[in-house]
Amino acid sequence: MAHKELVSLMWKNILAFAKLSERINRSQVIFNDYSRTQMQLLIRLYLGGRVRLKDLAAREFVPAPNLCTAFRKMERDGLVIRAVDENDRRNTWYSVSEHGTRVATEIIEMLHNAIASMFKDIDKKDEEELVRSFKSMNEILLKMESNNA
Repeated sequence: MAHKELVSLMWKNILAFAKLSERINRSQVIFNDYSRTQMQLLIRLYLGGRVRLKDLAAREFVPAPNLCTAFRKMERDGLVIRAVDENDRRNTWYSVSEHGTRVATEIIEMLHNAIASMFKDIDKKDEEELVRSFKSMNEILLKMESNNA
């Protein structure tokens, strides 16, 4: 069982990150007619690479039919490419198109700029402490992820 303090701090950090994430999301320009969920899926697909629909559904904890619905418009608009597996027609592969790559990189740049803006006035010592803490946290979380894979 995890330690009480660890669980409490993790919960507080999740809430703090959620609040910061909402602030970033509110500051973003809406990208054409796409929902925030579609743009998040596009970015995850861009960062994760070509993937089978069922694997993406498992990774994102989203039912495959919901992903199909989200990708349908993006496929029609040329952001994602859908391909049926030639060896097993039950499998569908999704990847980001060239146009989708441009859109995903624009969104990522916008997010980076919003985050940079949020921290523009942070004290240098606080920034160094956050960087050290985030690096340590990322290493631990990656280790946990690989142990549970």
